[in-house]
This record gives sequence, structure tokens and C-alpha cells, in this order.
Amino acid sequence: MSLVTLLPFIVLIGAMFLMTRSAKKKQQQAASMRNDMQPGSGVRTIGGMYATVKEVNEDTVLLDAGPGVDLLFAKNAIGAVLTDDEYNRIVHGIEHDLKTDVVPDDASPLAGPTDPDESDDEAAAASDEKSVDLGKKDEPADEAVKADEAAEAKTDDEPKKTDGDSDAK
Repeated sequence: MSLVTLLPFIVLIGAMFLMTRSAKKKQQQAASMRNDMQPGSGVRTIGGMYATVKEVNEDTVLLDAGPGVDLLFAKNAIGAVLTDDEYNRIVHGIEHDLKTDVVPDDASPLAGPTDPDESDDEAAAASDEKSVDLGKKDEPADEAVKADEAAEAKTDDEPKKTDGDSDAK
């Protein structure tokens, strides 16, 4: 056998080795993440439930899902261990302000008056006057009535079309 015939098999075996190696590495990272869980940390289960770790055992985890709700899960059912900031943001809606400058949704406060003597009320009135209507212009009423009558006359004169279905055999 020549090297040319063995080359595809070598490439295939090498690709399989690399894929299994990366999968094994991901499994090890997930196992270490689950082993590093501590009581009080926030977690997300593989089913999408968010809870706080109450107790960690050998193969199980006791989760506090709410006041008076304790759930027992297998360690393998934990999808992710969350940071405190991320858990509070998702569960409680508490945003941790990392930035001091926040850009508003509306840019109007950012655009001040162009003339320093002009007040905000005058600037708002000027911007209202300059608004442009980009909508479609309506037809005059007489032309609309004529167009409707022409369409009705056209449909009365023409035979009705069907899509090929008929009751005749």
C-alpha cells in the first residue's frame, strides 16, 4: 500500500482524535465548575431554572428556588454557576452600574439648542415646524370614487376565473 491510499485514513483518525479531545476538555471544565459550587452561589439548571445553592453533597445539590422552596437536583443538572452580579441582574433585576455615562434611548437631550440665546421651548417649537410628512398623499375624493366605479365595471364585464376546480365530471 502506498502513502497516498493511507493518507485519508490518517486524516480521519486525526480529526476524530481532535474532536474527542475537545469534548473531553469541555466535560472536565463542566465537572470542575460543578465541584467548585459553594453554598450561596447562584446557578442555572439545564432546564433553565435559576436558584441559589443551599447545600452541596457528593452527587446532589440542594437548591433554594424561593421562600420555602428547596429542591434536590443531581450535580449534572447544573448548567452554569453564575457570578453574583449576573445572578442579581437576571433574577432580581438589579443592575450593577459599571458605567457612569449612560446614553439615553432618545437623543433629544443630547442635541441642545444651536443658538445659545434660544431656549429649549423655542428649539422644540422650531423642530416641530420643520417636520416633514413623508406619508403617501391621499387621492382627491372625486378621483377615488371614479377609480372604484371603474374597478366595479371591469369586474362585472369579465367572467369569473377559478383555479381549476369544477363540479363537472
